[in-house]
Amino acid sequence: MKKIAVVSGKGGTGKTMVTAGLAGIVKSDLSLADCDVEASNFALLYPGELLSKEDFHGLDISVIDTEKCVQCGACLENCRFGAVEIKEDQYSVRQLLCEGCGVCDYVCPSGAISMKKRLSGEIFCSATEAGPLAHARLEPGSGNSGLLVNEVKKRAARWTSISEVLLNDGPPGTGCPLISTVSGMGAVLAVTEPSISGLSDLSRLVEVCKGFRLRIFIVINRYDLEESVSHEIEEFCRSEELVIVGKIPFDPSVISAIRKNMPVTRLECPASDAIKEIWENLSKELDVS
Repeated sequence: MKKIAVVSGKGGTGKTMVTAGLAGIVKSDLSLADCDVEASNFALLYPGELLSKEDFHGLDISVIDTEKCVQCGACLENCRFGAVEIKEDQYSVRQLLCEGCGVCDYVCPSGAISMKKRLSGEIFCSATEAGPLAHARLEPGSGNSGLLVNEVKKRAARWTSISEVLLNDGPPGTGCPLISTVSGMGAVLAVTEPSISGLSDLSRLVEVCKGFRLRIFIVINRYDLEESVSHEIEEFCRSEELVIVGKIPFDPSVISAIRKNMPVTRLECPASDAIKEIWENLSKELDVS
């Protein structure tokens, strides 16, 4: 199976638009994963039949048993996150601040504190017209998004025997969710834009991905909005020996497609043509159809 992660150094570059467009034109048997768990929206462009739904438990949370609590204050004194509070002579834990480190449980002399599972999100598997899709929803304010990304990838891995290509819509940025996304992939398609911040974030993204010994390919989206910066990106790619597999022009049809909840490659427009050329170039590089 060829495993391709579509990523970006920053949000708003058109990463999901590119992933969804590619999903509509890949001829090989395809499976999909949406690893942007904090803003999962791939299923909006490829709605399908829900096959399964599972609870995701991330970081544990500490709970204080007021019956056992001797009000010694050890938990309040040792909590580095300010999660423990005292009101009306009773100690309690503010869930949104608790990091699940367990220090309060360790220092409690009366055994009044225990660590409990915390519901942090949900994991879904759906059948779509493009192929099976693994995706998830992280609860607002919940941690361990990298762990949830890994769980999404595990669900997608179940389809290895029936798929030739895994297309993974990754998260923006270079943090833990991105690292979890690209781990185990064969190639990365990095989508950038012609802006100073776009180039800066691309350079950081490339540096991270190099640590995983991945094949890295570049797409410049809306390249014609600031062609001088596009030229700078091209020069950066040459210096890093990175292959630019395509450039997408600014195209209002993209907005029309998104408003209709469909991939832009269903339309006849410049952006659609560019994405088809991107897949033609990428498939040759990776030897897939």
